[in-house]
Amino acid sequence: MPPYPTNNENPVYPYYAKETVCKEQPIAFPPQHQPFQPGLESFMSPKPISENPNYRGSCKLKGKVAIITGGDSGIGRATAIAFAKEGADVVIPYLWETSDAMETKARVEALGQCCLPIQIDLRFKRNCETVVHETISAFGRLDILVNNHGVQYPQNSIVDISEQQLYQTFQTNIFPFFFMVQAALPHLRRGSSIINTTSITAYKGHKTLIDYSSTKGAIVSFTRSLSLSLIDYGIRVNAVAPGSTWTPLIPSSYSAEKVAVFGTDAPIERAAQPYELAPAYVYLASDDSSYVTGEVMHVNGGAMVTT
Repeated sequence: MPPYPTNNENPVYPYYAKETVCKEQPIAFPPQHQPFQPGLESFMSPKPISENPNYRGSCKLKGKVAIITGGDSGIGRATAIAFAKEGADVVIPYLWETSDAMETKARVEALGQCCLPIQIDLRFKRNCETVVHETISAFGRLDILVNNHGVQYPQNSIVDISEQQLYQTFQTNIFPFFFMVQAALPHLRRGSSIINTTSITAYKGHKTLIDYSSTKGAIVSFTRSLSLSLIDYGIRVNAVAPGSTWTPLIPSSYSAEKVAVFGTDAPIERAAQPYELAPAYVYLASDDSSYVTGEVMHVNGGAMVTT
């Protein structure tokens, strides 16, 4: 089956799956590319689905404050919205995507919660300390840290990965996870939760994402080791490993041709929408997972991985 209808009745949007309770799901996407990372949701067609309108919160995070890095868009935005529905205020550090961050802020505030966007580069430890400082200044507490941001730069061969790219990938994808935890730890308490976003590539690998996959593997080990380090303090540390998910990172890192078939190789035969990941973060942030630490939740459309 081709990724697009061959007639003229629907020349823009691809075939749709109808199993979702939220809205019709695109199976494949129009070819598109953004020449900058991490990319903008406002430039995507169709835009990612950040919210399930049928999701009703039950005060699982009432009165709590969460930092969600990369919370301006993609999985971060969906998580911020779900957290807000559960009663949490959120802080969303982002790199430069102000228009996306303002959309997230508007939706969180429409749900009755506070949202503090912070434009900042988390590759530097002092900036991570600034995020935590501003969070405490604004809200007086910190209960949940979600390390979620990342970049990827596909290359056909390891010899094509430049020294600059290697530094950029590791300095973005794993170093700030250390820095954010170091800054947040003095303010976390028994019952607090740290959640890291890793990836299916940490388990299955990816032939054109060698450096990215390596950082995601590092996040898995980071999660497991940190959970052991903090268990005596009552702070739980877990991770979520998404499969292919329709976020701005995809059109900003892949060619238009690869975007057109993105996610179709999953057993479920489509990419995830960000809102489908958010409940995993709610679970790991809430007391529902009080006996869960050092674990990775796989939300990948049926891919079999060895954990």
